[in-house]
Amino acid sequence: METEGGRPTPEQARAALAAVEHLRASGAALSATPWPTWFFVALTLYIGVLPICVGGAVADREWLLPRPAWLGLTVAVIAVQAALQAVASKAWRERTGVALRLDVLPKSAVVPIVVGLPVLMVGAPVVFRGTGRPEWLIAASLIGVAVSVGCHLAFVRLHRAGGEAAEGAI
Repeated sequence: METEGGRPTPEQARAALAAVEHLRASGAALSATPWPTWFFVALTLYIGVLPICVGGAVADREWLLPRPAWLGLTVAVIAVQAALQAVASKAWRERTGVALRLDVLPKSAVVPIVVGLPVLMVGAPVVFRGTGRPEWLIAASLIGVAVSVGCHLAFVRLHRAGGEAAEGAI
C-alpha cells in the first residue's frame, strides 16, 4: 500500500531494502561457488603432487628419477593445471555469468591459504634438499590436499547459504 504522494510506506521500504540485501548476498555467494567437481579433483591432485615433483627437481642427488625428468614433470604438471584452470574459469563464467572469486571469503581464511600454500609447496622441497628425508614432501602433500578439501567445503557452505538467501528474497 502506498501513501498519498505515491511513496512507499516505511514497511514497504524496509521490505525492499531487505530484498536487495538478500540479492546482494546471494550474488556474492554465487560468485564464490565451488569450482566444478572435476576441477576440484584436478586442483587437489595438483596440490598433492607438486611438492613431490619440486622435491625431485631440487634433490641434492638423483631421487627416484633423474633431475631433468623431475623438472620436466614439474613443468608439465604446472602447465596442465594452468590450462585446466583456464577451462574451468571460462566454463563457469559462461554457465553462471560470474567469475569465481576469493574476495568474498573472509580474509582470515584466505590470507593464510594465499601465504601458507606457496610456503608449503616450496618450503618442503627446500627442507627435503637439506635433509634428504621425503617425509617433508609427503607431509606437504597431505597438508595441501587437506587445505584444498577444506576450501572446497567452505565454498560449498557459502554457496548453500547464498542460495537460501536468494530463495528467501524471491
